[in-house]
Parts: sequence; C-alpha cells; structure tokens
Amino acid sequence: MNTKYDASKIKVLEGLEGVRLRPAMYIGSTGKDGLHHLVYEAVDNAVDEALAGFCKKIKVSLNKDGSATIEDDGRGIPVDMHPQFKIPAVQVALTKLHAGGKFDKKSYAISGGLHGVGISVVNALSKKMIIEIKKNGKIYQQEYSRGIVKTKLKVIGSCGNESGTKIIFWPDAEIFSTVEFDYKVLETRFREIAFLNSGLKINLNDEVKNKKEEFFAAGGLIEFVKWINKSKDVMHKPIYFKREINSMSIELSIQYNHGYQENIFGFVNTINTVEGGTHISGFKTALTRVVNDYMKKKMSSKNISLSGEDIREGIIAIVSIKIGNPQFEGQTKTKLGNSEVKGYVDSIVSSALSEFFEENPSVAKKIISKAMDSAKARLAAKKAKDLVRRKSVFSLGGLPGKLADCSSKKSENTELYIVEGESAGGSAKMGRDRIIQAILPLKGKILNVEKSNPARTLSSEEITNMITAVGTGVGEQFKLEKLRYHKVIIMTDADVDGEHIKTLLLTFFFRFMPELIKNGNLFVAVPPLYKIRKRKDYYVYSGEELKKMVEKLGASSVTRFKGLGEMNASQLWDTTMNPKTRKIKKIFIEDAVEADLTFSMLMGDDVQGRKEFLAENAKEAQLDI
Repeated sequence: MNTKYDASKIKVLEGLEGVRLRPAMYIGSTGKDGLHHLVYEAVDNAVDEALAGFCKKIKVSLNKDGSATIEDDGRGIPVDMHPQFKIPAVQVALTKLHAGGKFDKKSYAISGGLHGVGISVVNALSKKMIIEIKKNGKIYQQEYSRGIVKTKLKVIGSCGNESGTKIIFWPDAEIFSTVEFDYKVLETRFREIAFLNSGLKINLNDEVKNKKEEFFAAGGLIEFVKWINKSKDVMHKPIYFKREINSMSIELSIQYNHGYQENIFGFVNTINTVEGGTHISGFKTALTRVVNDYMKKKMSSKNISLSGEDIREGIIAIVSIKIGNPQFEGQTKTKLGNSEVKGYVDSIVSSALSEFFEENPSVAKKIISKAMDSAKARLAAKKAKDLVRRKSVFSLGGLPGKLADCSSKKSENTELYIVEGESAGGSAKMGRDRIIQAILPLKGKILNVEKSNPARTLSSEEITNMITAVGTGVGEQFKLEKLRYHKVIIMTDADVDGEHIKTLLLTFFFRFMPELIKNGNLFVAVPPLYKIRKRKDYYVYSGEELKKMVEKLGASSVTRFKGLGEMNASQLWDTTMNPKTRKIKKIFIEDAVEADLTFSMLMGDDVQGRKEFLAENAKEAQLDI
C-alpha cells in the first residue's frame, strides 16, 4: 500500500466534473426527487424572469424521446461575449458553477435560483442538452453533452420582436436511477408556482401520457388556501394582505376550518421551504400575540392565555415572502435562515392582523372560540397522556404489555414492527431476530385520527401503545432523540382490510409524528401475495409477477396468502422480516400540501371528493377474487 501523501494526490476537478462526481450535493439525490429537481432548476430561472417583470408564460413539455423542454418568454440569456472568459455569456452560465445574473442585483432584485449553479448542474447531469435563445431578432442555438460544449453558439433563424429561452435536456441514465418524469409530481409544483405568482401562466404537456394542463391563478394566495381547504368545512372567507418592508415583500393568506390539523406552508421567492425558517417563526409569534391581545381587550378574558398550539388548530396559512438576499440551508433550499426576517414578518403580521380583527370582529371571535375549545381539548389530551404515563409504570420497563421488545439497546440497529392482528403478531414474535426486532401487535383497526380530536385520539389504547413504544411523544412534545428504534415498520395483510389499516396508521403518523417521516424512519412491509411450489418455494408479490413465474416454472400448486396470519414463523421471516431478503417501502413526504389534501379527502368528511377520486381512479383498481 502506497501511503505517500504529496502534491500528486491533490486532484483538481475541472469544469463540472465535481457535479457529476457528487450529484446529490447539488440536487439532493439521484433518484426520483433529484431527477425532477433538474426541471425545477430550469423552471426557477424562468420564474425569476417573471419576478423581474419580464416573463408571462412558461411552457414545460415531457417529450416522447425522454427529454424535457422548458421554454419562457423572458429576456433570453445573454449571448454576447463575456469580458472575462472571452466566450458567449450563455456558455459561461451553462459551464461554470456560481455563474449567472443572480449575483447582479441590477438584473435580478429577487431570485429563487440563488446560488447560480442551477442551469449548469442541469447541463452537467444531462447526456445531452440543447439551448435556444430568442434575442435581438435572432434565434441562437448551442448543444452540450454531460456539461461539455459540443457545438459553437450559432444563429439558426430570426424571431422578430420575440425573446426568451428554451432548454431541452435528456437526463443521464448513468447518474439517475430513473429517467422517467412523473406528471403528477410536476403538476403539484407548477400549481404552487402559479398560486404564488398571480398572473403567471404555466403550461405542462406530457406527450407520453397525452395529458396537458394550464396553471393560472389570478387570485394568487387567496385561491391557494381555498384550494387546500376545498375538502374541509371552512369557518370564514380567506384573510389576505400584502405588505413591503425594507425591500422585502410579505404576502399572507389565512383560512380556518373546523378540523384539528395545523398546516402552515412557507415560501421564499416561490421556493417551498418545507422545513420552515425565520419567516414561519415570525408568523407564529405574531399570530399568538394578536389573538391573545384581542381576546383580553374585547372578550373580557383577562385571566385566560391561549397557547400557540391552541390558536393554530384548524389553520391553513400560506406565508410567502420575496427577498433580495435569502440565506437558505443547502442548495435544495428547505429552510430560511435570515435572522432579520423573523422581526419583519412579526411586525407586519401583528399590524395587519390586528387591523383585520378590529374591522372583522365576527371572524376574530370565531377563531378565538375555536382556540378556546382547543385549549379545553388540550387539557383533556394532557390528562390522557398522564394516564398513559401512569399506566406505563405498571408495565414492564414502562412499555406496553403487548410489546415484545428487542434485546439490543443501540437504536441505530433496531426495528419496531407494528403488526396487524394477534395471530400475525404471534408468528412475527417467533420468527423475528430477537436482538434487533421488536413486535407490537394491533387489535383490529385503529381510530381514524382525521375525524377525531386529539383528546379522543390520545385516549385510544392502541394509539397510546404505539406512542409509548416509539418513544418520541407527539405534536409539540415530539423529540426525535427519544426514538427507540431506527426503523418503524408497518406490517399489514395484503388485502383490502390490510390496506385500510395501513392507511389509518399512515394518517396517524402524518398527523401526529410527521418528523418521523421527514427523518426517514417510517417504512411499510411488503408481504407476498402468492407462494409457488416447484421443487422449492417461490414467493410472488403481484399478479403480473405471478403470471410470469407460472409460465417460467410451468407450475400449477399456487397458494394465495389472504393474510399474514396464514404464514408460519419461518415463512414470515423469509418473506417479510429478513433484512437480507425482504421488501420494505420507505415513506417520505414528497409534497406536504398535496399530502394534506390527500389525507383530508381520503380520511376526512369530504364524501363527494372521495367519490370523485374513486371514479377517476377506478380503472387502476385490481379486483382480488
């Protein structure tokens, strides 16, 4: 082994080599999320043109040859020679990291594509890219491959007074685990962009699936909260205001519903800050203060003080700010860090909301009345939690009596299986790896938390058993560092009832422990549907796979597993629990807005919405006879 460490060991990555070597540093992952991030980066550049006042329409096309096209009617990337590099400016933007108009505040006062690496990263991770620019009456074109220039910038036609940029790129299969774009994922993001930029049109066209849609929201954030609340019983018309302070624009819309969930979505320069940040902190602080102040002044409730959690029950709020120099955490921009923003948002929201309450006392009283009901329920929920703690004292080690715990004390290696049914729970306990796998059997279907208040939810024995076993607590008391297992795995039967129980459990975790999902700790087991015996046993996980296996093996002694309880301990271990051979699905929140809408529609009181969903998706259903 050569241990010599000298200058020859220091490697300099030229151009965009570093992006191809470590793509996840720039786009988050090389899976489905990272693939779509390429489209977002190109679209964000067009949105920046819209924010600057030069773009009215963006066209996105998913093409039959696997490429994606993003076209805008903005000013067009500059094509003149760059004074420093002596090559066309567009070539600099596409081949140099941290190069672009975002650093010149004269070109872009506000920008989502902050770091200036976006379009060059798309170029680096595409096996082919073609850029066309309409500018100065001419159409310019240049071709690249994996970040390397393939042709010189050339004029291919004329365009009159038109201007804009068109990018066509083919994602590199050497980089990505999938290169197939998902219409639904892009649809969700583009709808958000349209809501956040009233007047901007975005056209999405999928040539492969023959689907297209135009996103346009003249009403902006007001339409956004209405859309999120469309399946809920709302309490009032949306509250809306927009203000500016120190070159920062703050736009806000609020609408309460009669439900129990809190949903506050933050955006900075149209970027969805899924982890929140200083703008969300400022909003929460102001909301709590304004509601309490109004209650004490106008409702003779001087001795009552509502918590932030009470006041935010049932709220849907969109906080959208536009700022010249946002400080995001990481290239994927999930959390805002500007310390001054908290005070600005606090000040603006305090002033505007106080004014709104003075002018609309009936709405203010409805909100306060709901918050007071929430406070009563919170006290009831606290009593339920205390009861859980007291009960746990009488259980072995403070854990539910039904829990068969694992022997390992190192949480990074351990797994908790939440299993449907006592019978399957018994097989799982016998077949498991006792060192790292814990088993918690459930009795029937758990409570639907979407229709239940927190007090009733936390009084449910099955739910409190889960909370105690997981160890983190729920809601504002959630502490990830107290998680007892690295993986929490839901294991239900592969039938209709099993799918329903799985959905009920996912609803619980999404509403009460979303941080567990965000941290990547929640999974779903995938049990087999069939067993084929041909000299040995083969396990099959779908009808399509069954057909192929039967043809391949020439077998006909096929066994259909109707439930986990039909498997003995060794079968359950081999198919569903052995880390070396099992299949499990990791649960993650791709889009919090869309997830909230889906859970509300499927598990809430929106019967009509469910009927429409079933009618629309009936063709995808597979009958199990």
